[in-house]
Amino acid sequence: MGLFDKIKNEFIDIIEWQDNTNDTIVWKFPRYQNEIKMNAKLTVRESQQAVFLNEGTIADVFQPGMHNLQTQNMPILSTLKGWKYGFNSPFKADVFFVSTKQFIDQKWGTKNPITLDDDRFGFIELRAFGSYAFRITDAGKFIKEIAGTNGEYTTEEVNGQLRSLIVTKFTDAIGEGGIPVEKFAANLEELSKLGLDKLNADFEEYGLKITKFLVENVSMPEELKKEIFEYSRLNKIDMQKLAQMKTAKSIEKAAENQGGTMGMGMGMGMGMGMGNMMTNMFGQNMQQQNNQMPPPPPPPSQFFVAVNGAQTGPFGMEQLAQMAMQGQLTRETNVWKAGMAAWAQAGTVTELAPVFNQMPPPPPPM
Repeated sequence: MGLFDKIKNEFIDIIEWQDNTNDTIVWKFPRYQNEIKMNAKLTVRESQQAVFLNEGTIADVFQPGMHNLQTQNMPILSTLKGWKYGFNSPFKADVFFVSTKQFIDQKWGTKNPITLDDDRFGFIELRAFGSYAFRITDAGKFIKEIAGTNGEYTTEEVNGQLRSLIVTKFTDAIGEGGIPVEKFAANLEELSKLGLDKLNADFEEYGLKITKFLVENVSMPEELKKEIFEYSRLNKIDMQKLAQMKTAKSIEKAAENQGGTMGMGMGMGMGMGMGNMMTNMFGQNMQQQNNQMPPPPPPPSQFFVAVNGAQTGPFGMEQLAQMAMQGQLTRETNVWKAGMAAWAQAGTVTELAPVFNQMPPPPPPM
């Protein structure tokens, strides 16, 4: 500082900050040796607060307006300095101006995927990004918890800290929000509100408030998307029809790959097994959706068939009738179903009598 500036500071003491930037949050007033005169004029403009620090300790915080610095309007600093009957000029103190305007269009995003534990899909990884806006509500807290005593503090510096806090709190919010993962894309507004509520519940201790929080996109791995789409479709279709379709496709594929009557029998077994598996997998979900409907009729009987010493099936009555027509099932063929004590010849099982009654008699002799 030159001689003229030093002399100027000895006779003129107006403390103010004419902010001409869009990103400065904290600005330290430059004062020769931090000296402030008695009755100095402090001008705090709208969207500003002024914080006085005495040897690193936050003293008085001034709101917008013009203040004449005297012991009457600096009670904390007067106590720290031990002034009982006024003070002699000059006195030393650090003065920080803090902008309380709203800083908009700040970006946030997950550097690494966040991991959630979903009841249906297990552990899943998600990425999200969006924007937010914030303002300082308590300049003293903000300097103490975030900014420190740097001469100048901008949004670029604070965003690094805020983004980490935002991602952590947002992860907690979606974990506690109860929104199904498959509905994230359709509920970005609700996710945004959950995030805003969670953030402001914790950010108050830093002297700031998140005024707007937007989730613009939530992305997930492609394989999880496919699984969710399949799950969504299955929730909307008739599970019995789905099982029948799967059975028909498996029979057709098995017949094409293996050929012959044996292939057809194995294909029918595989198809029925797949149909049963799909029905059991989603049966509980369908029951919840249709709890106002009468219960379905009991499933038809199904038998396992011994072919060349190997177990095949299970087969329904229609499949067994086709097998009997093709000669794959005879009265001497061993069969078994749930509830039977042991394998038995098909001709001795009363329930299978209609299967053999549908067979034509042997052709007349030549």
